[in-house]
Amino acid sequence: MISFVVFSLRRAWQGFWRNALMSIAATATMVLMLVLLAGFWIIQTGLLSALDFTESKVDVKVNLQLDATQAQIDSLRSTIVALPGVTGVTFTSKDEALAQFQELMRQQGREDLSKVLDANPFPATYEVNLKDPSFSPAVVAALQPEKQAAVRNVLDTKDTAQKVKTVTDILRSAGSVILVVIGVIVLFIIVNTIRLAVVARAEEIEIMRLVGASDAFIRWPFVFEGAMVGLFGAAITLLGLYLLADPIGGFMVDFFRVLPLSFGSLARDLVIIVTSAGLGLGVLGSWLSVRTYLIR
Repeated sequence: MISFVVFSLRRAWQGFWRNALMSIAATATMVLMLVLLAGFWIIQTGLLSALDFTESKVDVKVNLQLDATQAQIDSLRSTIVALPGVTGVTFTSKDEALAQFQELMRQQGREDLSKVLDANPFPATYEVNLKDPSFSPAVVAALQPEKQAAVRNVLDTKDTAQKVKTVTDILRSAGSVILVVIGVIVLFIIVNTIRLAVVARAEEIEIMRLVGASDAFIRWPFVFEGAMVGLFGAAITLLGLYLLADPIGGFMVDFFRVLPLSFGSLARDLVIIVTSAGLGLGVLGSWLSVRTYLIR
């Protein structure tokens, strides 16, 4: 078995360089397809990060009673933090709310409006950040005034939250479908490119069959040759992405301005995806091409 693998690898290496023109064409096609796949993955990653950021901004605002005591405020905070789906709570006191209003009026050149206030009309508030918009209805229901004495009212954002979740779910699903479609297109093009290489070497295959070579004896060198095409294509693609890392990073920041992207995880994902896709497509493309040829 080991000797057969070694023989197949040697034959694949010889075949790759003996038919350099077709090998270069297959590798170039592989690179183009992997660049397309990597480009879409980069866009998909940025889109999903932007959607996650958008979803994280869906929150619930809780206005407190004007006469709420500090003990009630602290107790309410503990209740909010314990609710499922809550990722953070921001408290704004009455004085801070008034100061924010006065600063807004000052920026708009309308300071006189804030001076006519006899008393501070602004309630203290809690802004509740949610892990996912789907948690909004449950959080809103748990913080209603009839259940929490310190609560004056809750700004119900469940309709907006649901709309945001619907849109993001559609975009995520559409992205997954497009990724699958691109994968199928890449496989189709790779299979046809390698099939051309197989047809160009029809005479070599016929000679091997005339001397009694089995299908496995013919097929496996081509499969390893396809793996070489995939690995070379992946290496060239990854090298190109590495050299273009700074422009790609700048594009991601400029295009998806709202996102805190983790470029480390994106780079790791690209290495795994490009390498596995190149190797997998090369092997599968060679296998299907040679199998179809031998059957015919």
